[in-house]
Amino acid sequence: MIPQDHPRYRSLVVRERLARCAREGIVALEGLTAHGRAEAFDYLIGERSTETARIAARTAAALLRQAKHPVLSVNGNTAALAARECAALQRATGCAVEVNLFHRTPERMAKIAALLEYHGVSVLTGKAERLLSLAHDRALCLPHGIGAADLVLVPLEDGDRCEALRAAGKTVVTIDLNPLSRTARTATLTVVDELTRALPLITEAYAALGDDEAGELVRDLDNHYLLQAAINEIVRGLERALD
Repeated sequence: MIPQDHPRYRSLVVRERLARCAREGIVALEGLTAHGRAEAFDYLIGERSTETARIAARTAAALLRQAKHPVLSVNGNTAALAARECAALQRATGCAVEVNLFHRTPERMAKIAALLEYHGVSVLTGKAERLLSLAHDRALCLPHGIGAADLVLVPLEDGDRCEALRAAGKTVVTIDLNPLSRTARTATLTVVDELTRALPLITEAYAALGDDEAGELVRDLDNHYLLQAAINEIVRGLERALD
């Protein structure tokens, strides 16, 4: 039992949820390492959504508004951490949701889909095909899902798949706490924020954006600038911590 007055209460609750999902076969053990790395970067941005992250989230919503066939790609960590947030985003935007895994087994695919569906997500089904130029199982996509998507929202992404998606001509929006990662630098747009904060920001912005503002955000999109701004915010946070 984690006491609610513990200074790291939320972090400990999230870790416990991931550990439980790992025991249940939803999260790969390697995903626990990935979460710990991301959490370290969250410390650096002050465990809050920065102004840059909010701008990026609004831009992500604008891209979703303009997409003809957007798909939210979900892995084990995303399902464990943010199934409700995925459901809310799907309700708001009408995006399709597809499960895509590096450590892929039929059992894990079924468990993750069941968790998402329990929280209200409609998950695409069908026979996956090797549609991306990758040697591992993240190349496997549904032809009517990621295969047909013009935009893929890929929280907690692998850098090589991000590159493959871009090479396939797709707009890629990612949520990545590390602004220096290959994923962050390769994506069309990177939201440097924690997953359960970023997804609601995108959902809220989608509902609030008008066509004119959405078009302006897309025209002004400069991912390099946003990443540099995120790095600058980290540096300022470190300076404040040392004062």
